[in-house]
Amino acid sequence: MAQNMISPFSLQEDQFEESLDKILLPPTDPNAEVTEIPGYKLVYVNGGCPRNYRVYKADSMIGVIFQHLTHWSNEVDSLRYAESVDAAVGLDEFLNVVRISVTATEQPPSEEELLDIEFDALTFDDWERLKRYVPETKGLVAA
Repeated sequence: MAQNMISPFSLQEDQFEESLDKILLPPTDPNAEVTEIPGYKLVYVNGGCPRNYRVYKADSMIGVIFQHLTHWSNEVDSLRYAESVDAAVGLDEFLNVVRISVTATEQPPSEEELLDIEFDALTFDDWERLKRYVPETKGLVAA
């Protein structure tokens, strides 16, 4: 008879899995609460104040915004926005700036690092760099 008893822990686990399923609903799911704004889709996740929304641009999630009683905010800055679209655009612009600055600061791999990459993973430009590469030979002695 003890085998059929439901423990409080198993109820909590089931409820957690149910709520997790609701949180992870994609914007295409008929059960998802989706708000369309110009250029974005907001999918309600949870919360009362603030309400939490996942922000999608095209078919990719770009982040989260929050609806407070008097304003909107996003996860990347401390600004208060009057409209949801402003918070979504602020989030999107922040991510674009971060993406550009990371790309600008990334250095291409050195020729020595290219030699450690599998042949199939090398690009045409990598091969061109390797063709012109002459390794330093100091310290090498002919036997």
